[in-house]
Amino acid sequence: MAKKTKTKKVTPFRDKKKDKKIKREKISKGAKKEKKEKPKKEKKVKKPVLKKEVKKPAPRVRYFEAMGKRKTAIARVRLFTQGEKVFLVNEKPFAVYFPTAALQQIATASLIKMRCLDKFRVIVKLRGGGIVSQAEALRHGISRALTLFNPDFKKRLRRVGYLTRDARKRERKKFGLKRARRAPQWQKR
Repeated sequence: MAKKTKTKKVTPFRDKKKDKKIKREKISKGAKKEKKEKPKKEKKVKKPVLKKEVKKPAPRVRYFEAMGKRKTAIARVRLFTQGEKVFLVNEKPFAVYFPTAALQQIATASLIKMRCLDKFRVIVKLRGGGIVSQAEALRHGISRALTLFNPDFKKRLRRVGYLTRDARKRERKKFGLKRARRAPQWQKR
């Protein structure tokens, strides 16, 4: 004879937590649990592995890298000794990025001073600031990279002032004033 389990009547006002306990008791005391059958996994057939040809990495190109700064402009300069002698600023030709002769003169001043204008492939990433401060940041970065290339250049570049980081920046605005120091217009009445 099968064992009879005690069942309690569930009323609509009964606490839900107690109902859950009752159901659990029935399962533990009552009939055997039904086991769910898991479907059998099919065996995977291994495919033959084809050996890939290992490509040798390209030979590393030697370059000298430096950062130049002015106001909020930042220039990352790379001077390559090998390859085509090109001057690229943000992936544009140098003459396109700096259209005026004055800006071009500022940017290339350190290369002209050291007579190295045609010796390097120059690749520059510029961001921030205005176009004049970018040109000065580029001059600063090229000067630093040239000192890495040849430490003897440092004395000459320092004397001209191309290695000095110009620390002048825009002063912050103060509350109660129009700008950093400009006070609101005074009214007599």
